[in-house]
Amino acid sequence: MMSQGEYLKRGFWRNFDTTLLVITILLCAFGVVSIYSANLQSESPFLHGLYIRQIYWIGISLMVMGAVTLIDYRFIERMAYPLYFAGVITLVSVNYSGRIIGGSQRWISMYGFNLQPSELMKIIVIIFVARIFDDMRKEGNLGARDLIKPLILVSIPFLIVAKQPDLGTAVIYMILFASIAFFNGISRKLLLKAAGALALLAPAFWFLLKPYQKERILGILNPEADPMGHGYHIIQSKIAIGSGGMWGKGIFEGTQSKLNFLPAKHTDFIFSVFSEEVGFVGSMVLIAIFFLFIMRFIEVILHANDKFGSLVVVGIMSMIAFNFFYNIGMTLGLFPIVGIPLPFISYGGSSLLTNFIGVGLALNVSLGRYRVE
Repeated sequence: MMSQGEYLKRGFWRNFDTTLLVITILLCAFGVVSIYSANLQSESPFLHGLYIRQIYWIGISLMVMGAVTLIDYRFIERMAYPLYFAGVITLVSVNYSGRIIGGSQRWISMYGFNLQPSELMKIIVIIFVARIFDDMRKEGNLGARDLIKPLILVSIPFLIVAKQPDLGTAVIYMILFASIAFFNGISRKLLLKAAGALALLAPAFWFLLKPYQKERILGILNPEADPMGHGYHIIQSKIAIGSGGMWGKGIFEGTQSKLNFLPAKHTDFIFSVFSEEVGFVGSMVLIAIFFLFIMRFIEVILHANDKFGSLVVVGIMSMIAFNFFYNIGMTLGLFPIVGIPLPFISYGGSSLLTNFIGVGLALNVSLGRYRVE
């Protein structure tokens, strides 16, 4: 294998996916401006300075992304099992000694910043599941027996994180597993059986939900039934988005956030702030940029050197795409309200770092086809 120096001299950077990086930075810029606007009228110095903290996190995430891009992803594949066990141990430790914020025990405090290990575990789950399927070396579609091992192992972090409680993040682990398995290939018979089983178990799942989780689901169906309770978030979000009209009220001119009617305005409902200020046209531009972002991932998947690389990028694309569409659907009142941020735009260092690592892995796989053995 070539040395790192020889690798770079032979045009490594000429093949760098600049478009993917530029779109990532552009989305982050939208986020910083929106976070600043959301807390522009805040009397709290901490809230007013959140955009500065977000810029710090962007800088840190860029450096980590650069390191992930340069490390040969085949080395990362070899580290899949150690990463998985380290991740599970960290999640368990958080459940016993993690910092409690907002009634949930999800964070580790480090040098004045709060890190959420369950976010980083998404990347580990992607790498781990991709490694398992790559090791199978099986021709044709996967059967039920092939899925048992990865399903059981993914269920472990699922149950740990669900206990925090953070059902939204826990469910994403299963979505990542399903998306990678589906891309790898699953027999049609097994898909039909799984769909039937989920349909039958859906009613039973309702009784496993906690009261506040049931309220969130009911709030979607009829938010006006409790406008000052579980329906408040959805109602205020819809007002903010609707009041933006076609062209928006202008940057820094959103009234819902300025008057503090909009809750979680710099995190879960940042899209409502953005949409109120730039309107329908600006929101469609954001969605169009995101679609271009996804197209770059598809390009990497189609030209990946090997199965592991393509499966990893599928998982990353699924993670970011699901978060993006779910968050927007949540602000529009289409989905239950859970703690799923808008990628690269919502405030939050752990989410930002996780997404940048994902982009770094995608860039790594993209550059892998130009590596000379």
